[in-house]
Amino acid sequence: MSKLWTIIYNIFFVPIFKLFFWIGPFFNQKIKIGVADREKLFENLILNLTGMDRKKKMIWFHSSSMGEFEQAKPIIEQLKKKYDINIFVTFFSPSGYRNSIKYPYLDVISYLPIDTQDNAQRILNLVRPDLVIFMRYDFWPNLLWELDKREVPHFIVDATMKESSKRKLPILLDFHRFLFKGFTKILTVSELDKKNFLDFGIRKEVVKSVGDTRFDRVYQKSLAAKNKKLFKDGLFGDKQIFVVGSSWESDEDVVLPAVLKLLQYDPSVIVFIVPHEPTIMHLEKLEHSLINKATAIRFSFLNNYQNEKIIIIDSIGILLTLYSYADAAYVGGSFKQGIHNVLEPAVYGIPVIFGSKIENSQEALKLVELNGAKVINNKKECYRIIRSIFEDKELKEKMGTICKDYVLENIGATDKIIDEINNYI
Repeated sequence: MSKLWTIIYNIFFVPIFKLFFWIGPFFNQKIKIGVADREKLFENLILNLTGMDRKKKMIWFHSSSMGEFEQAKPIIEQLKKKYDINIFVTFFSPSGYRNSIKYPYLDVISYLPIDTQDNAQRILNLVRPDLVIFMRYDFWPNLLWELDKREVPHFIVDATMKESSKRKLPILLDFHRFLFKGFTKILTVSELDKKNFLDFGIRKEVVKSVGDTRFDRVYQKSLAAKNKKLFKDGLFGDKQIFVVGSSWESDEDVVLPAVLKLLQYDPSVIVFIVPHEPTIMHLEKLEHSLINKATAIRFSFLNNYQNEKIIIIDSIGILLTLYSYADAAYVGGSFKQGIHNVLEPAVYGIPVIFGSKIENSQEALKLVELNGAKVINNKKECYRIIRSIFEDKELKEKMGTICKDYVLENIGATDKIIDEINNYI
């Protein structure tokens, strides 16, 4: 059956991936960028590997995108401090690749090629890794099978597996049994994820629950963010700040009416709106929606600040620092495809609210269970909850303490992962 799955994958699925890369650029800008960047993938890889000290161990980290790579960073940085090694990093998406080129702890960066047997063999012949670490979920069959043949140790780190995962459907279950059986270690974020991986018939000693490096990473970043200064001292006086983070239009449709109503009754509140994609069109639409309702100014014009109630953030990369100024925060994506990172505001010990689409986030679900966060379903609920948070100091402090304690109690996954890696370096 194992041989059959290899044949089926390469005859039926690999051609679909090739077609995706051929047709996709005509319909999607991100795919177009990824295909263009991959044009000389192997030539660039040969050049970048030239002159590398091959006496050092080569550790390969693969992430699908930027979010997954953020989870790899605490591991990479600790490994670099502890060992004299080479770090090779690959991505599937352009966002991860392009935003990580200047990351100082990596030695070589590349896209992952299309998952053909020839490409898997070629990249492994060039890189010759001593250990390969896949972050969370982005693992490719031909690459995995080639790693198995060469007996190269390979891990999944920050691994998650839902009890209701489609991978457990009858035919897919057998395929994934074959796919997972070669992993040296599968390090899960929770005991439940461990249990769900064991359903694939994986040996018990391979699967271990160690926690989630997202907690370590967000804590590290929060310490650095506190040292960044975005505003002049005393600019907002004793005002209370509400941050609407990573918002999509679907979030703003619910949150903005509630915010505008709050501003009518509570002069102590200032609102930062941080669009997920601060395009010119989105920023102008936001400004238009606020005309005659509330005073607003863009972050880039803050030198001209005259006590405007709403600040629209037209810069990227500063959200975590903005949360450090907040008294409460809304986390976006939760009325669209799925919520963004709730740990980023939680680490600062502030109440967090969000919409109902939180199934993709164990952290959001847990914070709701602990009463550190609140779910809103409509404008009225949003207004009622944010007003209660800003009016009730005891409630605000209680929710904030729950959020911060939750983050601090879950720090430490990186050290446990390093302990597992130590045996292979």
